[in-house]
Amino acid sequence: MKETLRYGLFLGTFAGTFVSVDEIVGALGGHRRTAKWRALLAGALAGPSMLLTGHKTQHTSLAIYILMRASVLASRCGIKSKRFGNICKPLTWSHGDIFLMCLSSSQILSAYILKQESLPPSYKSFLNKHGGKDVVILEGVKQIASGLPFTNLGLIEKYYKSAGIDIKLDPNMKVPCSIIHANQSCTGHGISFLLQAYARALPVYIPVYLVPALIVHRENLSNRPYTILGKSILGTARSSLFLSVYCTSAWLWTCLLFRIFKRCNIPMVAAGTFPTGMALAIEKKSRRMEISLYCFARAIESFFTCLDDVGYLPQSLKIKRIDIAVFSLSTAIIMHCYAQERDVFRSKYLNVLDWVFGVPPPPCETPRCKKDEIDTSEAFTFGATKIA
Repeated sequence: MKETLRYGLFLGTFAGTFVSVDEIVGALGGHRRTAKWRALLAGALAGPSMLLTGHKTQHTSLAIYILMRASVLASRCGIKSKRFGNICKPLTWSHGDIFLMCLSSSQILSAYILKQESLPPSYKSFLNKHGGKDVVILEGVKQIASGLPFTNLGLIEKYYKSAGIDIKLDPNMKVPCSIIHANQSCTGHGISFLLQAYARALPVYIPVYLVPALIVHRENLSNRPYTILGKSILGTARSSLFLSVYCTSAWLWTCLLFRIFKRCNIPMVAAGTFPTGMALAIEKKSRRMEISLYCFARAIESFFTCLDDVGYLPQSLKIKRIDIAVFSLSTAIIMHCYAQERDVFRSKYLNVLDWVFGVPPPPCETPRCKKDEIDTSEAFTFGATKIA
């Protein structure tokens, strides 16, 4: 309840601040004269309302995700522009979402193996569950990739023994395949891991697809039950396959590179986890960009956390509430596009923004206007018929 009230207060304050600043600037400076920059200013000034969710609560992941959404909108505006159209042309690649997912995977999965503390706690928990490996195994891979002496081979052997697998690990090994999948071959491990990963993925996506079917489409459910439930089941199966293939390919690609080059180091881990993002091609095209942007936001946060930990991040970038600054910049861009370039939004996001800010539909879309248009059209047709 406390979180709900906080976020409700934040959303209400954000909308109220934006509308108030927009109206005040328009009244003082003239609506036409300030039209090109008024929403930009109002969006930036409304951003700090995020502090209402808790002064001590950092929202870095959320702020970076909103920045990614703002970047997408800005790029769409750039593609439309005559001045920036050629510069933004690479953003029109049909498989740009998959490439972005590959970049994200390289950072996220490398951090999952080598530096989990750079990931948000909830996301780290998610990866530990679907990565399918115990922490002692990950620690062993981390030590060999980082060039450190092994300190937990006994724990890894004990872990496998508890699972009924008797193995003796070589402390002079060059590749960690025996740590990752014991006596199994790389291919055999991939097949068995895929089946286990699919079983773990199903409970994640069942509520994602079935709950909206029961709530959002409840009126049509009685008329078209097989169609709606069929789409939900298909979506669940497809998304579960994506997640399971994504997790499986992470281990397969890294094992393949380790075997080919007969070594394991940090660049090899980063290179091996890059093609993992190609699993996104299994998902529906409409969902790919959402997933890749979500992961890219996590990847950026993890990347800068790693830079900060090793001392490569400049002091000038260490702002105490960087999340508020990034969020304000993002909302400035989003609200500018909302006021000036509404066609760059997808309809579902535009509907949400219109609902939050209380924007009425255009006059030509109201029921009365449509009725008047029909009556006028009928009268004109009747009059034209009489004249003829």
